[in-house]
Formats: sequence, C-alpha cells, structure tokens
Amino acid sequence: MSYQLIDNEELKQYEFHIDEFIPRIEYIKAQNQIFLTHTEIPNFLAGKGVGAELVKQALEDIKQKDLTLVPLCPFVALYIKRHQKWRKLVLKGVIIS
Repeated sequence: MSYQLIDNEELKQYEFHIDEFIPRIEYIKAQNQIFLTHTEIPNFLAGKGVGAELVKQALEDIKQKDLTLVPLCPFVALYIKRHQKWRKLVLKGVIIS
C-alpha cells in the first residue's frame, strides 16, 4: 500500500490520512535541524507497516530538504538503527542505541 506524506507545518507533524485515522510523527524544526519527537499510530493500523512507511517517507522528505535529523522518538531511532542508510541524516555525535 502506498500513502501520501503530508508535512502539516501548522500542527508540526508529518502525517498520513488513512480513512478516519491520522498516523503521525511530531517534530520541532530549528534552523536547518529537525527533531522528530513522537510517533503515534492508531491501534487499528498497528502492525501493518504504516509506522515504518511513515518514518521512511519522513526521512526521504528530510533528506530532500537537506535538514539535519535529531531522532528523539524511540520508534524513529529504532527504524534508523535497522536501516543504516539513513544514519547519514543524523546530527554528528548523536548515538542511536
């Protein structure tokens, strides 16, 4: 399944609209940095790959916008740990464990 990423700057979150559900990643932008702070996937969509797809598309957007990432959200950090190609977006010195 493919979903369209929405960068909802007013609510400061990346989101998908799936029927009546809105999975999202909240963020804070400061200069050329973006802090991904919290991921929330509605229970109905949990375990269906929606969260991973949301993180992937958010990271693609961050790369396209040439932002430096600080992954404060454990879900995002785990995704990056499992998909090392995204490590290059992360602020130097930030340890992902």
